[in-house]
Amino acid sequence: MNIFHYFFGNDKQRAEFIFDFIAPFYGYIDNLLSDGFTKTCIKLNDEIPLSELSILDIGTGTGAWISNISKFSNKKSVGTDFSKKMLHQAKKNHPNIEFIHADGENLSSFEDNSYDVVTASFVLHGMKAPEREIVLKEMKRVARKYVMIHDFHDKTDAFVRFLEFMERSDYKNFKKNFRKEMSQHFDKTELIVAKRGTGIYVGEVS
Repeated sequence: MNIFHYFFGNDKQRAEFIFDFIAPFYGYIDNLLSDGFTKTCIKLNDEIPLSELSILDIGTGTGAWISNISKFSNKKSVGTDFSKKMLHQAKKNHPNIEFIHADGENLSSFEDNSYDVVTASFVLHGMKAPEREIVLKEMKRVARKYVMIHDFHDKTDAFVRFLEFMERSDYKNFKKNFRKEMSQHFDKTELIVAKRGTGIYVGEVS
């Protein structure tokens, strides 16, 4: 990927360029993310005990989310990402966790119902609704019990809004419409509210 893809590529090419570019810098803020993620995971675990649930994380980035959520599970935890440079950082930051190169829109390397929980943290807001639908279908196919989306749901800080502008993400429509989008795929859904305008959208696989 090169800078041409940022200006003239499709949404996926632009996203891959951005994440490959920022991966070396993003690794430095992994610890900062982890503090907030730990508090969110504690709240999640209080609502839905994770100890006996295997976990697959989509769009894992540098691995901060899967590293924290996996602390509450005694079962297998795996992170995936389409950016090889992000995965390189993830493996350096969290050598005890398995990371696999995979695209959330095509999880063909994973069998149906192969993980209890399939999760994604701050991934789906970066996609347009049609791409979110594809990813949700794939996540639901692989999940045995839950799909958990950790993402925006309320007010977003100014600096984060700037980053989302640079990424050209769909975060505004995501916050407005995602609960409805989840309900189209899952009979039972809930939102576990976290801090700083974030939350975990939970869809129960029937």
